[in-house]
Order: sequence, then structure tokens, then C-alpha cells
Amino acid sequence: MIPTPADLGAQNRPVRVLHLEDSPADHELVRLTLRRAGVAYAMRHADTLAGLQEWLEREPFDLILADYRLPGFTALDAWHLVQQRPGHPPFVLLSGAIGEAAAVDAMRAGFADYLLKDDMARLPHVLARAMEVAEARRAREQAAAELVESEQRLAALAEHLQTSIEEERAAIAREIHDDIGGALAAVKFDLAWIGRHAQEEALSRHTATATEMLQHAIDAAQRLMMNLRPPVLDEGLVAAVRWLAETFERRTGVRVSVASSGDTLHVPPAVQLVAYRTAQEALTNVGKYAQARQVRIDLSDHEGVLTLEVQDDGQGMAPEALKKPRSFGLKGLQERARRVGGWMDVSSRPGHGTLVVVSIPLGSADD
Repeated sequence: MIPTPADLGAQNRPVRVLHLEDSPADHELVRLTLRRAGVAYAMRHADTLAGLQEWLEREPFDLILADYRLPGFTALDAWHLVQQRPGHPPFVLLSGAIGEAAAVDAMRAGFADYLLKDDMARLPHVLARAMEVAEARRAREQAAAELVESEQRLAALAEHLQTSIEEERAAIAREIHDDIGGALAAVKFDLAWIGRHAQEEALSRHTATATEMLQHAIDAAQRLMMNLRPPVLDEGLVAAVRWLAETFERRTGVRVSVASSGDTLHVPPAVQLVAYRTAQEALTNVGKYAQARQVRIDLSDHEGVLTLEVQDDGQGMAPEALKKPRSFGLKGLQERARRVGGWMDVSSRPGHGTLVVVSIPLGSADD
């Protein structure tokens, strides 16, 4: 909808205009034009850059109206002064004879609009449109700022939740090791004693069966503990990833090879955990969906960047599968990498396997 002069007059207060003009007659003509159009306005007048600066510091304005050539400077000089101020008002060029090149330069510089003085009757419409566009721009900027703030709050919440989850995992792993593991081990010793001293064959059979079931429970507790927070992480990332690969290979029968730029990679604990969880999630996805025959894991810390690559030769994924709204596993890995200053990428094609890559600058992670 095209704004009209009535839109200017519909405000609860007068339109605050700063007019940069060296001709008193032209200044009066602007005032008369707005008055005849029924625009309620409050106008200030300046004819020097110093005067412009003084008014900008004293009052807020809805719009600045400027001639192009003034004694000692041009409207472009005035615009450079105005645009340095945050939330500056729209700047409209109102001039006499102005070349097309100068008008184009003004619009490229960021002027809201321009109008020839010979076409003064259109001034109210030009001002209304400039203010409407400026208001829309401010609304977009505010919405963008609110979106950034919202994303930052969500990222902070995600980081807090992830930290809490890792702390809870570690606490549960310790409890399984200290309490449940200790109790199961004690029961196993007692069953072994009973088995050695049992006189009846039936009692020996039941004891052996109970011991076998108990061993399954012990193995399950150990698996839970290792998945929650494997103690092998204390031996370093390379050792932890190798253990993860060996465990996955024994469980699934899928061959996994691990290559590393060194037996020991010196990385901060936060980065180590991100890389380990990425490898863990990637292998989990391979076991569930890929139908792969082999997986290759590469670890390197060349040029101060930790890089983990997990590649399989499975059935791959279509591009739209990577964009599913509920792909929380991959999105969670991307967020983990982002929190330590890195990035994660997944590339895949049907029938050509999947490649998961996470890269983290070690310097930024230390900071």
C-alpha cells in the first residue's frame, strides 16, 4: 500500500524533521508544502555540518531532508555524519538540478529517497514512504536481534542440559561400578563358595546356572558403565576410540579400522568427549541403518586442528534424510562441536556409504 500524507498526520505527535538547506526561501517552501498537505510537523533548520551535528545531539528526528549542494559540503558529507549514529533516521535528498550519477551515488550510499525541487508537490508522499520503509527496516533489525538473542539462550540451555547429562552419566557410571558392580562381585564369590562346597548334584547345577546368569548381569553392568562414561577415556582419545571400535566390531561383526596421527593426541577434556561421542553416535548409526561391511575411523591433530572422520561402505542416505526434523542425534553432534568452536559435517549418497567429519581448532577449545 502506498503511504499518503494523511499517514503522516495520523501520528499521535508531529513528524520531527531536520531540514539541511542554505536557502531560506526553499526552507519556507518545504514548510508551506507540508502545511498545505495537512502534515503536522516540527521542523528544525541547519545550513552547516556543525549545525546538523548540534541538532542531532539535542533532539531525536523522524527524518532528515537535505539539499545536495551546500556551501563547503554536500549531502553525502552530511550522510556520512548521520549514518555513524545508531538508529539514525531516514535521509531524503531534496535538490534542484542534480545529475543522474549523483542521484545514483546517493541511493547507493544509503539515502532513503530523492526528489527534485521542481516536483515539490510530491514531497509529503516521499516523506511518508521513506518513514514507512525506515520503520520496516527497524522492525526487521529488531526481529533479527531478538532471534539472535533467542538462539543464544537456546544454545546456552542446550549446553547446560548437555553438561548436566554428562555429569549424570558419570555419576551413574560410578554408582554402577561402586555399588552394583561391587554387590554383584560379592554375590559371585558367594556362589563360587557354595558351588565348591555343595554336596548335592542338583545344588551344584543350580549354582552353576545362577553363576552364569550373574556373569551376564555383571557383563551388562560393565557395558552400561562403559557406555555412560568409559574409564578408558582417562587413557586418552586414541585409546578410547580404539576400544569403542573393538567393542563395536565384536558386537556387530562389522570390521572397524582405526588410524591416528599418533598414539597420543593432546586435546582438552571437552574436545576429547565431543570427539568420542561423535564416534560413538556414528558407529551406533552404522549398526542400526548402514548395513555396512567395514568402517574406517581416522584421527589427526595436524596444524592445531583435531579432525575425526568416520566412514562406512554401507547403503548411505538420501539428502532429505539428513534434514529430517527429528534427526536429533546428528543435530546434537553438530551442537556439541559448535560449543567447542568446531563444526561437523555429514555427507552421504544412497549406495555410497556415509562420511561423518568433525573438526575442532584446539586453540579455540583451550580458550
